[in-house]
Amino acid sequence: MNYAQATKIIEILREYGSRPGLDRVNKLLDKMGNPQDKLSFVHITGTNGKGSVCAVVSSVLKSSGYLTGLFTSPFITDLREQIQVQGEMISEEDFASVVAYVWGITEELISQGIIITEFEFTMAVAFEYFVRRGCEIVVLEVGMGGKGDSTNVIKAPLCAVFTPVSLDHTGVLGATLTDIAREKSGIIKEGTRVVSSVQDEEVIKVIEDTCRDKGVSLKIADTSQMQVVSESIEGTEVIYKGESLRLSMLGNHQVENLGVALTVIETLTEQGFDRINIESIRKGVKEAKNPARFEVVSVNPAVIIDGAHNPEGMRVFADTVKKLMPHKKGILMTGMLRDKDIDTSLGYIGDLFSSVYTVTIDNPRTMSAEEYAEKCRGVFDCVKACTDAESAFSEALAEATEKDTFLCVCGSLYLAAQIRPYILSKLKNRG
Repeated sequence: MNYAQATKIIEILREYGSRPGLDRVNKLLDKMGNPQDKLSFVHITGTNGKGSVCAVVSSVLKSSGYLTGLFTSPFITDLREQIQVQGEMISEEDFASVVAYVWGITEELISQGIIITEFEFTMAVAFEYFVRRGCEIVVLEVGMGGKGDSTNVIKAPLCAVFTPVSLDHTGVLGATLTDIAREKSGIIKEGTRVVSSVQDEEVIKVIEDTCRDKGVSLKIADTSQMQVVSESIEGTEVIYKGESLRLSMLGNHQVENLGVALTVIETLTEQGFDRINIESIRKGVKEAKNPARFEVVSVNPAVIIDGAHNPEGMRVFADTVKKLMPHKKGILMTGMLRDKDIDTSLGYIGDLFSSVYTVTIDNPRTMSAEEYAEKCRGVFDCVKACTDAESAFSEALAEATEKDTFLCVCGSLYLAAQIRPYILSKLKNRG
């Protein structure tokens, strides 16, 4: 099997959509010899910030000399981004090899009427690859929830981690914060340690109750010990427990995410990960990156790609824009999926942009550029619906350059995935 054939299999499985539950993936992994049982994990759930915490924790572990695997989703431009060792994507050759092995078992299950989804399959590929590489530790991001999430096939992780929990995927996870917190608390198992960000009262109560039931410890990340010294679109300097750190990822929320990640690292050192030291922490924090999360891809003019796609994500996006680009109105290129809370999301950014270019995302759940433009016209003064994303970006970039202001691309990770390669190529060729 070659790489093109391997990616075709992923496309075929994508048609099955998302199907919560562990029975199917347990059957697959059992036939594979349960590779997940040969690995040690940091398991990360939450609503926003999961990817950033994964990025920092895995980067620090790598910098400390641990052979570190990372499984995260969704990918931005290349599906291999989901499976990394030492910060490097799985190679096309290794991907094809492992996919061929897992597909042979998957075909047998499908013939028995057992459907394996794209996410389940990709995770199984990741587990097998991490075992083949001899990973000492794996940072594992949930797909959506917790209890019924495919990633919850693992035994007790070294650390179960909660980033901020808010309302999202309510059709699957539950209609209230308490419901969602209960679902996400399913990753707490006897024998683990738990780290959480500061949460809403009803969320933290569920986490605390679950920890008590399982007899495990809980640490709340204390960001009061994090002092921001300076911040610009080129990075944030912080002092944490007397140590100076430089964080490349931007925004107050990233400082909070850093606090969660460093609390995880402290928990790991308590469990014997003694190669971690202040120098490896400093290096890992500086090198941690999370594409399309307030990603600055150009400084002059400032061009930012952000995958904010729900009200909470849009709120923190807006807060970061206000802090780093005060006294300026920028240009916005945006597209959103119709099943998101678009009106609330737009309410957070209404006063930040002078011109808005709407696009249709390459996704069946997209809202059309024209329909989305109508919603935006009730919020912004100047709105244009565009026929395609590339021309929209080119036009928006020209306006940002002419007005000496900044350009943001946001509204969906799917939009970021669709346009990011073009943006990077255009900015590179622009010189």
